[in-house]
Amino acid sequence: MAETAAEARNPRERYRAQVRAEIKEHAWEQIATAGVPALSLNAIARQMGMSGPALYRYFANRDDLITELIRDAYRSLDETLAAAASGGADLAGLAHALREWALADPQRYFLIYGTPVPGYHAPQDTTETSARIMATLLDACTAALAPDAPATLFGAHLADHRDWARDHPAPPEALHRALSFWTRLHGLLSLELAGHFTGMAFDPALFFAAELADLTDRA
Repeated sequence: MAETAAEARNPRERYRAQVRAEIKEHAWEQIATAGVPALSLNAIARQMGMSGPALYRYFANRDDLITELIRDAYRSLDETLAAAASGGADLAGLAHALREWALADPQRYFLIYGTPVPGYHAPQDTTETSARIMATLLDACTAALAPDAPATLFGAHLADHRDWARDHPAPPEALHRALSFWTRLHGLLSLELAGHFTGMAFDPALFFAAELADLTDRA
């Protein structure tokens, strides 16, 4: 049987990967407790019984660690939606996959779609992953678009303002639908995960389904 990439690593490389994974686990715990601004590599080092300088051999600084967490989060969502699409999920199926992914780990969701970390700039490669996520959504929106879908004023605007969609061939109305889908569902998820629906005596899942039905019925 052929070795996997992990099995092919030498012991030092495997140990390094294990330590980095443990550091990231502690980082997520800190973020869940006190938020990203409070993230401290020295605190993680103490939890792991390491010295600060020893931990810095695995992550150069706090921003280096945040970058890795952001990459992991984007990669996870990209893989989740791509797997759903490969399994035949339509636009509604992608929406439910997005919600399940967000509910499974709200801190991971907020790290990439919440308030930007002060003084931090995300790396370029996360933009590439984000573009793949949007391409998956654009594929679904294009497939769901009715042949006689009426043109919209904003759709006409997007015909000449589509750089954000890269080279995806989606027609303007599919671009409009993708943006509506993305912004409305993220708005719902952000409010739900932040607890703003608590005490309002309605089921957030039913609200999500109702908004999704409105979006897909008009596709």
